[in-house]
Amino acid sequence: MDLEARKIIFVQEFLRLQNEEIISGLEKLLRKQKNDLFEKKLTPMSLEQFNREIDQALSDSEMGRITPAEELKNKVQTWS
Repeated sequence: MDLEARKIIFVQEFLRLQNEEIISGLEKLLRKQKNDLFEKKLTPMSLEQFNREIDQALSDSEMGRITPAEELKNKVQTWS
């Protein structure tokens, strides 16, 4: 059975569920598995890349290419 068929069968079975505890458990498992997969894909930044990003941030600050935190907070509050 291919992945698409398995997903369809899983969704159909999920939609038949009436037990909130099972649904909550599946939600937790999904979040955990997605988080674990994301963390597996993370790789450390090299020291050279770290220093380049610091240099870029300092340059942006010196050239006024920054957004003050308060302004950013106000912008975020308008997002819906």
